[in-house]
Amino acid sequence: MAGRAIPIREFHYPQDYEQAARLWQSMDKGAHFSRSDVPAEIEKKLSRDPDLFLVAELDGELAGTVIGGFDGRRGMVYHLAVAASHRRRGVAGALLRELEKRLAAKGCIRSFLLVHANNEEARALYQKHNWVLLDEDVIYSKDLA
Repeated sequence: MAGRAIPIREFHYPQDYEQAARLWQSMDKGAHFSRSDVPAEIEKKLSRDPDLFLVAELDGELAGTVIGGFDGRRGMVYHLAVAASHRRRGVAGALLRELEKRLAAKGCIRSFLLVHANNEEARALYQKHNWVLLDEDVIYSKDLA
């Protein structure tokens, strides 16, 4: 979107929830809808740091989302997702830059994100924005509930 700023704002619950959920459900790679995305979990996230849950709007609709987290030491990027109809217009980059700015303002000096190994489009985006691949790390996960 050369020459035109992409409007970024904080997520409004419950107004934005249905559009965001549909967006996450539509993703064929990367961010997707999971049990962490049900309304009760979204409310929990918003009670902690609502200023790190961002949306981009274009043409009167929700074009993309990104959710950030900061534990006081490190930042995390979650659910960077852009609707297929709005890709290649700078939405993902605008969301990522705004989240990085907000994390830095909180005192975050390093942030992480997870991306599926086969999501070449996302990997190229992160590399373009100076994110560094930590291929020596192994990720573990454990369901607690």
